[in-house]
Amino acid sequence: MSDGSVAPPFGLWERAVAARYLRAKRKHGGVALISIISFIGVTLAVAVLIVVMSVMNGFRTELLDRILGFNGHAYVAGAVLNSPDRDLAVARLRKVPGVRQVMPLVEGQAMVLGPNQIAGAIVRGVTPSDLKATKIVSDNIKQGSLKGFGQGEYGGELILLGDRLTASLGVAPGDAVTLVSPTGAATAFGNSVTQKDYIVGGVFSVGMSEYDQTFVYMPLEQAQLFFGRDNSVDAIEIMLDDPDQAATLKPALAAAAGPGAIASDWTEKNQSFFEALKIERNVMRLILMLIVAIAALNIISGLVMLVKNKGRDIAILRTMGAGQGSILRIFFMSGAAVGALGTLAGLTIGVLFCLNIEALQRFVEWVTGANVFNADVYFLTHIPAKVEWREVATITGWSLFMSFIATLPPAWRASRLDPVEALRYE
Repeated sequence: MSDGSVAPPFGLWERAVAARYLRAKRKHGGVALISIISFIGVTLAVAVLIVVMSVMNGFRTELLDRILGFNGHAYVAGAVLNSPDRDLAVARLRKVPGVRQVMPLVEGQAMVLGPNQIAGAIVRGVTPSDLKATKIVSDNIKQGSLKGFGQGEYGGELILLGDRLTASLGVAPGDAVTLVSPTGAATAFGNSVTQKDYIVGGVFSVGMSEYDQTFVYMPLEQAQLFFGRDNSVDAIEIMLDDPDQAATLKPALAAAAGPGAIASDWTEKNQSFFEALKIERNVMRLILMLIVAIAALNIISGLVMLVKNKGRDIAILRTMGAGQGSILRIFFMSGAAVGALGTLAGLTIGVLFCLNIEALQRFVEWVTGANVFNADVYFLTHIPAKVEWREVATITGWSLFMSFIATLPPAWRASRLDPVEALRYE
């Protein structure tokens, strides 16, 4: 067992002694209690870090998917919107590599009058083909249908409303609603107020309260008439195969749209929102990783007491030939085992919680009878969670690293214990 022996580091006898020290005797119950507290602390810290970061990742992903599914990835504005060659420009934009959909649209604010309620709304005028291609809307028609949308003079009078908007107005498919726009046709006395009755043809739900509460879809020709746009549009909205390539494709889109065209992308339109989410996510990760570090440092307390209680055993091992390295490894393994087991337990609890978070949300709501995730506050209808395994691996590695670092000072102190001093009063 001396330093010059053939016994390998972390060999069988070292592991056996470390495991025996972990199983504290009844008279060393204080050490066992501190080890249990350290284990629970590391477990909870790792589990909470995984859950919180997964929920924040899921929240960002869900918001991004809905925002980029409902709105365009890139936009073209400028002279092309009023140009007689706009259709040619749209055709050229569709040929740009990476472009999935090009949609001229009219968008304006209006008041929607139901039988007993009035609500503000954003009216979006699109062609029937573009509406069908917007899958987040066309695939989520909860009541009614798209049948008849865009048919009739100037596109007809059928419109689509979000489900939360129809609920607040108290209407359903087949009912009539009145739309009032403050920006109608231009007259000698300014813009006239336009008021017209429409029929609710369908009700959509994209799962994001901001959109389900405020948006109305109308045929493009009807929107141009309603808002007094003549033959012009407010923007050309572009969907890409990869939204992350929007900034890269802007020059190509501007060139395809023609002279005087101005291209922008979704990162500019929602920059402050997503930057805030990114900063919040990074700060939360830092705070929770510090909590994991603090929980791991609790291992020091238990290991210091273990070293103090095992001073006689250390002295005997040293006199029997155990080297300082062996003593250091024994106590290192004793402390590291607490951190490793706590990390493994926290990893298991955190991942299982995230994978079953929707079922847990429904159970809590069933037990309490309360809505624990209000869509009006959080924009989404359920608690999202996305487990990013690379981040889980980072969290696991950080917890193990801090656990191993926390064991080194008391293990080093144990290895430097003088056996003569330890046995003097025995």
